[in-house]
Amino acid sequence: MAAAPILSWEGLGLNQGTHWLFQGLDLQIGPRDRLALIGRNGAGKTTLLKLIAGTVDADKGTRSVQPGTRVVTLEQDPFFTGYETLMDFALSGKDAPPRHEVESIAGQLGIDLSRKADSASGGERRRAALARALASEPDLLLLDEPTNHLDLAAIEWLESWVQRYNGAFVVISHDRTFLERLTKATLWLDRGAIRRREIGFGGYEAWMEAVYAEEARAAEKLDAKLKIEAHWLERGVTARRKRNMGRLEKLWEMRAARAAMMSPQGTAKISLGSDDAKSKAVIVADKITKRFGERVIVKDFSLRIMRKDRIGLVGANGAGKTTLLKLLTGELEPDSGTVTLAKTLTPVIIDQQRSLMAPEKRIRDVLAEGSDWIDVQGVRKHIHGYLKEFLFDPGMVEARVGTLSGGERSRLLLAREFARPSSLLVLDEPTNDLDLETLDLLQEVISDYDGTVLIVSHDRDFLDRTVTITLGMDGSGKVDVVAGGYADWEKQRKARLAGKPVARTETADKAATPPPPPPPKKAKLSYKDQRDYELLPDRIAELEAQMARDEAALADPDLYTKNPARFAALTASLDKSRAEKDAAEERWLELAEMVEG
Repeated sequence: MAAAPILSWEGLGLNQGTHWLFQGLDLQIGPRDRLALIGRNGAGKTTLLKLIAGTVDADKGTRSVQPGTRVVTLEQDPFFTGYETLMDFALSGKDAPPRHEVESIAGQLGIDLSRKADSASGGERRRAALARALASEPDLLLLDEPTNHLDLAAIEWLESWVQRYNGAFVVISHDRTFLERLTKATLWLDRGAIRRREIGFGGYEAWMEAVYAEEARAAEKLDAKLKIEAHWLERGVTARRKRNMGRLEKLWEMRAARAAMMSPQGTAKISLGSDDAKSKAVIVADKITKRFGERVIVKDFSLRIMRKDRIGLVGANGAGKTTLLKLLTGELEPDSGTVTLAKTLTPVIIDQQRSLMAPEKRIRDVLAEGSDWIDVQGVRKHIHGYLKEFLFDPGMVEARVGTLSGGERSRLLLAREFARPSSLLVLDEPTNDLDLETLDLLQEVISDYDGTVLIVSHDRDFLDRTVTITLGMDGSGKVDVVAGGYADWEKQRKARLAGKPVARTETADKAATPPPPPPPKKAKLSYKDQRDYELLPDRIAELEAQMARDEAALADPDLYTKNPARFAALTASLDKSRAEKDAAEERWLELAEMVEG
């Protein structure tokens, strides 16, 4: 017999001014539930977590909590203003945890809580918030992006703690590895409704695709035409995931080719001899060393980075990742050795501070400086079409940045930066605040990018899906160079710590993780289908441009009274263009699914 829930909501509803974010939600959490809360940016995940915690009042519904149940929340962005030290924050409030418990967990996390709160880094604040939450002995633990700002060692410690934890938890996270290892059931928040399935996150994507497929079949049975503006994202996500399987196969091949160029030790030297390699090199580091005082950050490190290399930098906070990144991009000079950058190298650095993202600006202003058109890597695109590529509803073009969720702002930042002409992308923790669909998109964009990419990240799954070479740092000045992703570096590191030689086999040269299954065999299109597949994107862009012109003309409030005939003609033209665009997008998506198998 199932245990009684420790917390439940019945008929939950929350109105956000012009619309209901949720309505009629029923939710139950058992005493040992280990739940992943999944949903797109803007779906209301954090808001739902606050409703579960009781810190936000609902407009409808009944919240029931079993007497004596202690509900504790680890917020995504805890409020530190007004606290002198991190310890003051950790011990504040009427439900403050015991000091000795806080100190015990802080010691395990390696954080000095006597540090001033206003000067603490994001990682230090996250550890202080963790110490407070975990020391509170919760019966129900609510975790909102718990791995943000944590390094790999802290993430692994947190995973170990949660695995031993006897209570229930609900977690929002973009970290696939974290979710797969810890969750046993999934709450899926989708289009204002919530679904529950007794499977961990590892089974979520297959479940999601099955739900979307069943919805499509039901619509066909009812002979209802799927409205492309409402459903393109769901279908696009499925098609994107299929495409990414093909991209993983290409990534596997790139890693194998890169491994063949590496020295027998597999650590620091990439072959310098090939004339072809020299011509394609964009950054060459030759025996560089960097110290700060007595501490050696990088010692005698050499690396030749080629065009289209995807380099991942990993290691604990303070190990020197940012320093190495600055050395490789020329922002910082080495104490000895040289770093040579190609003269044609044009870098774009994704700014984690989100500069130029003022809350009052419109999406149109951020992307296209108020225009309807945007130049994307030298190609002119209509802003509506470009918004779709980054999973935005084109109708949001006039929305203010201040109305966007944190994840949507991050996505908008990525859209702006990827549009700029560049041959080098530098991404510092790019996965923070992104939902899973956006991570798939980011993986796709990085894979298709024609230049070189440097990524600093603690997201293990993301690194495994994107990088060809991993630079692993342990804080001693030594930099491991491994062909492959995080899993490949971790395997080599653990073998070295155990005193075992790292085997060099043909399989190991390619990667430590098994290859993905081969992509499905692609369908051969007829001549007409192939022609439609190639020409429809341009036609859709033309229709979007025509619609934008018609809408601009119809925006004149005096048009109907001054020139009713023109008003009628523009209205008819707009309706015709919308219908043709819907049909064209529907047709192109069908062809794309055929091409991708």
